[in-house]
Amino acid sequence: MTVANSEAVLKALVEMSLRLGRPERELVILGEGNTSALCDDGTFWVKASGAQLPIIDADGFVHMKLDAVCALADRESLSDDEFKAALEAAKVDPSKSARPSTETVFHALALTEGGARFVGHTHPVAVNALACSVAVPEAIAGRLFPDEIVVCGPAPAYVPYTDPGFPLARAVRHALRGYMARWGRPPKVVFMQNHGLIALGSSPDEVDNITAMFVKTCRILAGTYVFGGPHFLSRAHVERIHTRPDEVYRRRQLRIS
Repeated sequence: MTVANSEAVLKALVEMSLRLGRPERELVILGEGNTSALCDDGTFWVKASGAQLPIIDADGFVHMKLDAVCALADRESLSDDEFKAALEAAKVDPSKSARPSTETVFHALALTEGGARFVGHTHPVAVNALACSVAVPEAIAGRLFPDEIVVCGPAPAYVPYTDPGFPLARAVRHALRGYMARWGRPPKVVFMQNHGLIALGSSPDEVDNITAMFVKTCRILAGTYVFGGPHFLSRAHVERIHTRPDEVYRRRQLRIS
């Protein structure tokens, strides 16, 4: 991969991150959330710890070695200090002072086992209103409307609350593998209890579309409880919408893989 290509990936990641960070969208505030993008040479860019998506620029990202980061998920345990040191050692340029996000490992897993090229992790108000509720498992047990399926897939992968960092990365990997076994393809959304969502896309536009549609889904879901609760589509309807040719075509038009 050329330096120019790496810079193009970073430029696209910065632009995507700024869109996700727009205050009126209520996806993140302050230093919440993180984003990443895959390069073609076995490296990836990930948001630096403490960088703010609403005002981020190229200096707010750290260039990382993909294999070295993914290998951390194979460790049975890591102390906080060991985890920090391992992430520092996986930087492409160790002389850079920026520290990679504590969620760097789950980004690497999303870019490999999750099949994504761009990843957006946010903490939307509408999503976390659901994620922090006692009803969350039953509330996300079904799909509500066709476009939710077209954009976000037949179901989200679900991760019960787990301590951020190394433990969460392993939990995300478990969820990705379970989803693959169930559906035969990676998820578009990873829904994390008491935390937020991860959108896995083939492009910045797809990450943005997935995030926006899942936020809409959570708002509609909240509204259904005012009128007695959600009426989920049947599994047959979900699978039909997910596979019918016109919806597959529409996904391509929407730049959804």
